[in-house]
Amino acid sequence: MRPQRGRWIAGVCAAVAARFGWNVTLVRILTVIAVIFFGLSLWAYILLWIVIPSER
Repeated sequence: MRPQRGRWIAGVCAAVAARFGWNVTLVRILTVIAVIFFGLSLWAYILLWIVIPSER
């Protein structure tokens, strides 16, 4: 679930980090690098934004 607290844009990185037990900063850095070098990952981020439910 995408958390209400600690999110920057949509909470996708925070949700992925929580799911796998990773550091959220590391996930955010890897996401930015992936978007810059492999533009297709932006579509994956948007897809995850739609698919992962948000906390209420």
